[in-house]
Amino acid sequence: MKQEFEVIKKTRLTLLNVVKDLSPEQLNHIPAGYINNLIWNLAHMISGQQGICYTRAGVPIVVDDKYYTPYRPETKPQDFVNADEIAEVKELLISTIDKFEEDYHTGIFANYQPMTTRYGVTLSNIEEAIRFVPFHDGLHTGYIMALKRAVLEEMSNPV
Repeated sequence: MKQEFEVIKKTRLTLLNVVKDLSPEQLNHIPAGYINNLIWNLAHMISGQQGICYTRAGVPIVVDDKYYTPYRPETKPQDFVNADEIAEVKELLISTIDKFEEDYHTGIFANYQPMTTRYGVTLSNIEEAIRFVPFHDGLHTGYIMALKRAVLEEMSNPV
């Protein structure tokens, strides 16, 4: 599973590079026609991995709930995420995967409860869940790229 964890980390490192020069205002901005923002998508990737992997195995999440529940599926941005919280989200994007890999090797996910994702993919064990995370992150990578373009265009050309 070493490569699977590496793929997740490299995708997230790439995303951190994509958003590194954006201000808190840009990261929080919801462009016309969108229902969420850049920082919501980044935090949702953390929340999604915690839910798909930890919660399904009956293992407590490893992040503060403020980075889990408000970013679950079917949620949308509620509050402005300040610079300190943005820095924490960015740090958690990588540290949660390091912790996940460590936890995986200890065998704490043995009681994984099968689920079928909203995309029709059945995850029967933690290894299948690990392989699903890059798919989920990839969807949000696309959203982030589109949102960044829309944010930069909209905020540089106010109506």
